Amino acid sequence: MTHRAPEILSPETHHHGVASFFLRQWPYFVMLLLALFGVAYTSVTRQGMTTYWIVLAPIFGLISIAGGWQEAETAEEKWRLVRTQVLHWGAVLAAMCLIFIGDVKQMMNSDSSALTVLTVLALGSFTAGIHADAWRVSLVGLLLGLAVPAIAWLEESTLLILLIVAVIAALGAFIFLRDRKPA
Repeated sequence: MTHRAPEILSPETHHHGVASFFLRQWPYFVMLLLALFGVAYTSVTRQGMTTYWIVLAPIFGLISIAGGWQEAETAEEKWRLVRTQVLHWGAVLAAMCLIFIGDVKQMMNSDSSALTVLTVLALGSFTAGIHADAWRVSLVGLLLGLAVPAIAWLEESTLLILLIVAVIAALGAFIFLRDRKPA
């Protein structure tokens, strides 16, 4: 494989503006949004979403293949990319299915199973990006991995956060009303 300059620097793909950046990177934002939606929905409804997570793994696999497709120059490299990604995401899917087996699922509540699946998905995305030579997929995996403890902390600290926001709002209202001069 020959070394190419990053696509950000190539003139044919260099566009200005935030909108064009989002248009070029949309599959990776979709990966993040779909995974975080699954955790948020599970957290709000307290219901497991086994089918959602199982459908999500192949979608991530297809995005991983698309992400590495540019780097694969020959037909053999493209075939290797497809083969390794199918096997990789098949293994991720199998790990997810193990989490949803009846005996395992009964030991965890819906929040913990969603965070466990998100962890598996994060690891799968990170390693898929490495295998596919698609750094954006690895970045998605890294961000999802960082989201796991953040989500757990937010769920545990919701009342504390709400209290802090209420105190700040009350202080702000007090200062605003105190500095307001009567007309």
